[in-house]
Amino acid sequence: MDPSTKRRLIFGFLSNWVSKLATTIIQLVQVPVFLHFWSVPLYGEWMIVIAVPTYLNVSNFGFGNVAANEMSMMTARGDREGALRVFQSCWWLIMIICVTCIALLAGLLYLVPAAKLLKLHAIGEIDAKWIIFYLGCSVLLGQLEALLQSAYRCIGRYAYGSFVKSTFSLIAFCLMLIPVCLGGGARSTALVFAGANAFLTLVLCFMVWRDIPWIRYGWKYASFAEIKRLSGPAFAFMAFPVGLALNLQGTLMAVGYALGPTAVVVFGTARTVSRVALQMVQMVNNTFWPELSASFGSNDIALTRTLHRRACQMGLIIAIVVVAAMMTLGPWFLHRWTGGHVPPSRGLLAILLLVVIGFSLWSTSATLLQAVNKHQKLAAWFLFGTSVTVVLTYFTAKYLGLYWAAASLLVSELVMNLYVLPASLKLAHDTFAEFTAAMFQYPQSLRPAALMARLKRSPQPQG
Repeated sequence: MDPSTKRRLIFGFLSNWVSKLATTIIQLVQVPVFLHFWSVPLYGEWMIVIAVPTYLNVSNFGFGNVAANEMSMMTARGDREGALRVFQSCWWLIMIICVTCIALLAGLLYLVPAAKLLKLHAIGEIDAKWIIFYLGCSVLLGQLEALLQSAYRCIGRYAYGSFVKSTFSLIAFCLMLIPVCLGGGARSTALVFAGANAFLTLVLCFMVWRDIPWIRYGWKYASFAEIKRLSGPAFAFMAFPVGLALNLQGTLMAVGYALGPTAVVVFGTARTVSRVALQMVQMVNNTFWPELSASFGSNDIALTRTLHRRACQMGLIIAIVVVAAMMTLGPWFLHRWTGGHVPPSRGLLAILLLVVIGFSLWSTSATLLQAVNKHQKLAAWFLFGTSVTVVLTYFTAKYLGLYWAAASLLVSELVMNLYVLPASLKLAHDTFAEFTAAMFQYPQSLRPAALMARLKRSPQPQG
């Protein structure tokens, strides 16, 4: 792995940390600020209303992710014209989808009594419709923003694009708080947030035009044939949020139907704690994703193989470390977090943490398949595995209890590992024996002897 690749990976990981930090700041700050200036019923209804536009996220049908992969692979092998063709084709497709969705959203809001359907009282009917419309437009514009970020990713500046996105998110959030602190209502708050996002998207358009001269807006290179070629991988990406919903909400509902709401609370809170490790693993996946696209696109199979091994190794190490920490502190945190209302179960938590380790290995390995748009079968297996797991969770919970319901989650992880590892190893021209051996190796510079030698060579304090 050359120094420039290592540097990009380091900056990519740091930018993912910044992204997580920005998300955490937003989550921690918004609740006390909103509750200080708004009433509890108003804030509660605000949370209900803003959840509605998020469903528009699926309207790009995965073309943003596919375009980012394809542009990275084409640029890596010197095909800038091909990358520009993908960019312009997906730009106009997403623009057409956005305009269509905005028109449909406006018509639907005109006909449907939104406040009545959502059972709102603190937010009026007109305000509810405008809030959904403003935030819906903001969500749709975010899809163009994702495509613009892919332009930075394809030239090896993923970290910069990710940092800009995190900064813009914090700016939009801070601007949204201004009307809240000045006594504004929910409608004005939504308008400011949507307006800030629209303006920042325009700023990002200008930045891409300035920083990447060969990326140009227009329709000269746009091609319907290009969209048709990318449609298969794009639609396959839609399976992942569906499978994730089955894995999270489906199994929770299965436990509820089998054992009742009390078991749901115990099961759900324990799984929330266990999934802390998954957030860390996802940071590893996002960091290695652009580099895997570039190395595979340039046909550098040796580098692809190395990146795949190091990603899986890092993801597994992080998962094991966080799982060990959760086993030690998890029960105590559960007790404190729930105010003693949910009894902590170390056995239940241990099973769910074992699920996390199984997930960490296949999900990191699957990043290679996703990064090169070879994920159609992966999506099908994911849907199959999560669907089977929901059914098993219900029957094990009903007849064997909560522990066995948690253990049934291992089925989908086993199914995914059986498919993903062989598929990724084949793509990387790797063998299972060599891959396994690589999991127990680490760079020469980090070996104890090398670290001791470095310490001995360091200058000693005088005096």
